[in-house]
Amino acid sequence: MKIALCPGTFDPVTNGHLDVILRTSKHFDKVVVAVAVNPEKSPMFTIEERLAMLNECLADHENIEVITFDCLLVEVAHQYDCCCIVKGLRAMSDFEFEFQMAQFNRQMDEDIETFFVMASPEYTYLSSSGIKEVVSYGGSIKGLVPAAVCRRLENRFGKGSAAGVSGKE
Repeated sequence: MKIALCPGTFDPVTNGHLDVILRTSKHFDKVVVAVAVNPEKSPMFTIEERLAMLNECLADHENIEVITFDCLLVEVAHQYDCCCIVKGLRAMSDFEFEFQMAQFNRQMDEDIETFFVMASPEYTYLSSSGIKEVVSYGGSIKGLVPAAVCRRLENRFGKGSAAGVSGKE
């Protein structure tokens, strides 16, 4: 069984994240979506909220499992018997960072490959931090995040802040 690992902070999950995850799921028997507990970041959403959003968004996909982790990514890959780590790329700046991380992971285990999946053109500019900023100023994120995320952002910022926000599942 070929199992891929799609890690991230997912704070919050965007349609760009889901695009990479779902496209990956077509090529592997199973995809483990691993939500990072990253002490270097101050997430808006708790780990439980991020897990809930992803589970709600991916509930219809039997070959996708959502987990959380707070260790080295290679350890997660070993624990779930993953053959590769899948990282979405939007721009060259993403590649530079992800290439360095891929080399670290390869140093720790040369049998675990890193696959880079290019973002679909409509999501190349999309980031979780951008979503949070737009919503904090009352802008529309219609079509950029799933409905589960829209609801949580509306609760966090107030209904008026997310006026006109209509997520896409």
